[in-house]
Amino acid sequence: MKASELSGVKEIARRANVSIATVDRVLHNRTGVAQKTKEKILSIIEEMDYKPNILAKRLASKRVFKFGVLIPMVNPDIEYWNAPISGIQEALSEYGDFGVDPRYYFFDSQDRQSFIRQSEEMLISGIDGAIVSPIFIDETIDFTVKCEKRKVQFVLIEYEIPMVSPLSFIGQDFFQSGKVVGHLCQYLIKGNDNILVLNINKEKDTSDQMDKKIKGFEHYFENCDFNGQIDNVSIEVPGFEEFVFFMDDYLRNNNPKLIYVINSRAYYVAKYLKLRDVKDIKLVGTCCYKNNIEFLKEGWIDFLICLKPLEQGYKAFLTLYEFFIAKRKVSKKQYLPIDIVTKENYLYYEN
Repeated sequence: MKASELSGVKEIARRANVSIATVDRVLHNRTGVAQKTKEKILSIIEEMDYKPNILAKRLASKRVFKFGVLIPMVNPDIEYWNAPISGIQEALSEYGDFGVDPRYYFFDSQDRQSFIRQSEEMLISGIDGAIVSPIFIDETIDFTVKCEKRKVQFVLIEYEIPMVSPLSFIGQDFFQSGKVVGHLCQYLIKGNDNILVLNINKEKDTSDQMDKKIKGFEHYFENCDFNGQIDNVSIEVPGFEEFVFFMDDYLRNNNPKLIYVINSRAYYVAKYLKLRDVKDIKLVGTCCYKNNIEFLKEGWIDFLICLKPLEQGYKAFLTLYEFFIAKRKVSKKQYLPIDIVTKENYLYYEN
């Protein structure tokens, strides 16, 4: 036992007026301690928030828990996933001594087969718990069914899937996020202006979460003095060139004064507005991706709604730690703050 751990046990023994051996018996749930004395010791442990108590149990059992992380790989355009990984690493540096073996499985966010391969490899490794980014809904559902059969606990980050029952979901309340955007957008437009709510995909997925944002956005305008129209459009385009064709055609027939991009590709619209020198359309986006931030700085994007992905990763790891090692109950839903980022404050926003 380390010196710091021993000093903690000594302090408990001193407060309870018992021997170190008696405290050790309680820590390891051994017999030979009177119930009244045991209750007194446990009360002191709780009062001290004695975390080495957990380490003592881990050392006694000598079991190492395998935590798998199934998350998109980082690419030059989307560095977002560096942040939750950093959060996991930060939590690991604090709690890694408690018998944890982390294993990372990176998949291509544009390739369903990559997700399937990595998820199967992770299950074969014999993990106890998993942190999963459910980019692909159907494939994630299949994966979670296999987890349940193997009694593997999993935490979902970023997107919530109604059809599955994770140990916990960690992300934004998308309905409330949509309402926040609606509240802010009312200051950017007039009461009879038209709005385009745009979902730009390379292929359709995670639609339920996008629908929640739209419903929250519409709910806000239903309850205020707004006489314009809200047009909801979901498009699938393989690249920017195809998006230009879509926007040219859309603006020939429609006159939106604000565009709200509900996923991470607001930079597509910003790039288009800059290309066509369109300055009378306000633009609101989601996620502090590098591409989005560049257009935010230039003023083509008015503001972004973001969350703290580093905190997301930290909480995801901590949830598995609490469940497996601390043996505590965890919250089924852990909502993160809904952050508003502008060109005036982006330098102070920490992912």
